[in-house]
Amino acid sequence: MPKEHKPRAGSLQFWPRKRTKKPLRVNWKPLEEKYKDIPLPLGLIAYKVGMESVIVKDEHEKSLTKGEEIFMPITILEIPPHRIFSVRFYKNNKLMSELWNPFAFKDYKWLKRKVKGMKKEKSKEEIIKEIEEKAKEADKIRLLLYTKPKAIKLKKTPEIVEVAMGGKKEEQLEFIKNHLDKDINVKEILKPKMLIDVRGATKGKGFAGPIKRFGIKRKQHKSEKGVRRPGSLGPWNPSKVSFRVPMAGQLGFFKRIDYNKYILDVGNIKEKNINKKEGFLHYGFVDGDFVIVKGSVMGTPKRPIFLTFPLRPSKKSLKQNYTLVRLNY
Repeated sequence: MPKEHKPRAGSLQFWPRKRTKKPLRVNWKPLEEKYKDIPLPLGLIAYKVGMESVIVKDEHEKSLTKGEEIFMPITILEIPPHRIFSVRFYKNNKLMSELWNPFAFKDYKWLKRKVKGMKKEKSKEEIIKEIEEKAKEADKIRLLLYTKPKAIKLKKTPEIVEVAMGGKKEEQLEFIKNHLDKDINVKEILKPKMLIDVRGATKGKGFAGPIKRFGIKRKQHKSEKGVRRPGSLGPWNPSKVSFRVPMAGQLGFFKRIDYNKYILDVGNIKEKNINKKEGFLHYGFVDGDFVIVKGSVMGTPKRPIFLTFPLRPSKKSLKQNYTLVRLNY
């Protein structure tokens, strides 16, 4: 075998290696440009349930296992009901104005504390009129969505995130009018055999040494000044330690994106029961809408994860074609 050679262990693509402050933040600009034909919100929040395995039928034409049933590791994600908290209007990439949805305060009364300048409650017709007037001046319309994790018996506090919309302005306004006082249906946005991008924070592992953090090798057992550390921190002159030197520090709870995850199934627990008898480890039971995704997803159970439309679907990932046959647990 060839000698393993990696003089610069640890990628500078992921820098700085510190805890993320905004794990659910998304740059919507490229997604808005790509999905001008889809008049829907381009993302949803899900909560990680855990990993299991299933049996699927491979239906890809040129696959070596075409027509056969194969084993596949999967991740189950539960999606709580989503509702519109406010409508945001942008002009020249700057937030021009924001209109709050009074129907949101019926679910969470304390959300009124986040609102500025809303003295009296308005009717649905008055809100629609204001939205239509402000939309005439705006270039982009985005939604501030909030989740209802209480509905799936997970926790009390909702996640509040900004989500961009695809489609033309007239189609966007029609969607907003229909969903001011209704939950957003998951099946409208996510469908089986579709690709998604997954964003979230990885497992937090605390303070770790350079071997675990960067993957450098242990030194010879007779080495001076320690075995589990780099051989040199740099030259005498200039007399400073470069940021490129692998040092001990924070590992985990980093923001990461997993591109082109394949959706095997989308459903509701009332239509299709996927729960274990004893419930899922560290999570419990799924009580609402769920998504089954091929492979692994970052983070721990109960962690919020952002699912968005794929930014750069590859040819290989688009060729995938699997049908869920049965659960393997």
